[in-house]
Amino acid sequence: QVQLEESGGGLVQPGGSLRLSCLASSRNFGSRAMAWFRQVPGMEREFVATISGADGIQVYYADIAKGRFIISRDNGKDTLYLQMNSLQPEDTALYYCAARSSAYTNLYAQYYDYWGRGTQVTVSA
Repeated sequence: QVQLEESGGGLVQPGGSLRLSCLASSRNFGSRAMAWFRQVPGMEREFVATISGADGIQVYYADIAKGRFIISRDNGKDTLYLQMNSLQPEDTALYYCAARSSAYTNLYAQYYDYWGRGTQVTVSA
């Protein structure tokens, strides 16, 4: 069983930055592909970014994240990160961390086996 706990959300002004963290309770965290998704009420969960297991060489971003967000991992700390820059009001959402049982990345939520409870990001003046 893998437990994921997100942190780092909050209220930020447009143009600001936040760094989300996801601490995993898993002895084989490093071998799992990880991802960030987000969701607003009434909408489907939306892919943001993913990073492969092991060396984390493969990363993929949704168009909404390209050039603004950076996903990374520290396997020694069992932690996943999402650096978010140039935040805009449309980035307001509940951000979820997700883990796969595989080292291979995937863009679709149904292929992730474990989920955190989310951390709220609100971008407003």
